[in-house]
Amino acid sequence: MMKKILILISVALISFAMGGQVSLVNTTTVKKGTVNPLEEFIGTVKFSKNSKIASQSSGAVIKINFEAGDKVKKGDILVKIDSDILDSQIKSAKALFEIAKITLENASKDYDRYKGLISKKSISQKIYDDSFFKVNSAKQNLNFAKASLDELLIQKTKKVIKAPFSGIIIEKNTEISQWLNSGNTVATLVDANNIDLIFNLPTSYIYKLNKKENYEIDLGVKKINSKLYASIAKGDKLTRTFPVKFKATVDNYFLYDGMEAKIKLPRNKKVETLIVPRDAVIKRFGQDVVFIVNDKSMAIMIPAQIIGYKGKVVAVFAKGLKEGMDIVIKGNERIFPNSPVKIINK
Repeated sequence: MMKKILILISVALISFAMGGQVSLVNTTTVKKGTVNPLEEFIGTVKFSKNSKIASQSSGAVIKINFEAGDKVKKGDILVKIDSDILDSQIKSAKALFEIAKITLENASKDYDRYKGLISKKSISQKIYDDSFFKVNSAKQNLNFAKASLDELLIQKTKKVIKAPFSGIIIEKNTEISQWLNSGNTVATLVDANNIDLIFNLPTSYIYKLNKKENYEIDLGVKKINSKLYASIAKGDKLTRTFPVKFKATVDNYFLYDGMEAKIKLPRNKKVETLIVPRDAVIKRFGQDVVFIVNDKSMAIMIPAQIIGYKGKVVAVFAKGLKEGMDIVIKGNERIFPNSPVKIINK
């Protein structure tokens, strides 16, 4: 009981100390201006890479190194297929290749010796010609043996199925001892870090998009910056909207294919509203807020809704915010609601 009382007293003392501490801030005045209000559009998240990984060889599955939901890296071995018969064929092909090499070496030695003898006319032309043809025949046999061995070794590599890129396995399509034919799917792999964001927009909004700009897209649990990738010139005749694709990289953050995405784009019609610097709007308690300084030098927190952007300023709607008020633009990350502040740029 005493321990709980001491903790409560400590918390109270800390709160009192924080409340009594004066924070130094910079402010500016709230102004009126015109801005294009933002309109929200709903889109869909799609994985940029979605691959059905197929077997390139036939055989029984002897090893599986993944389950649905596993993260894998490019080159990781996913499945191994039985290769006992192929291993025996490779062993035989290697032996034939070595025999072909020895045969060529012996034929070449005989030919080199006969070249010296034919110049001295110590052997007949037929013996020399036969040695020449034996060398050429041995070369052909060696080339054939090497090609046969290489073909088997390539087949051997097909007995191991690897991840073509880093990503997440979203579907497992094979089991141990299952017989696979060439072309059978063993897994579905997606690259969850690189995503496409598809929105259907009216042409009046599409024409104002710029591939060089960054656009903030809200995924519900995370906001990301994305760039326009392409607008697709085939739309819905009923709604007169056209698909627009944005691309983004989301490292170390798991998303779902088909999840909702939101983007806010400026309308054509301008409206009069309150304008504040972008630095005045911060995140606090999971929402956008601004801090004003009242006539008692106290920081007052006001929830704000961003309705448009204009260069380095932002248009906001905030209940209680009025033109001419002192709004904090620097030091707002350190202050608390109803805490004392001192303006140092006035």
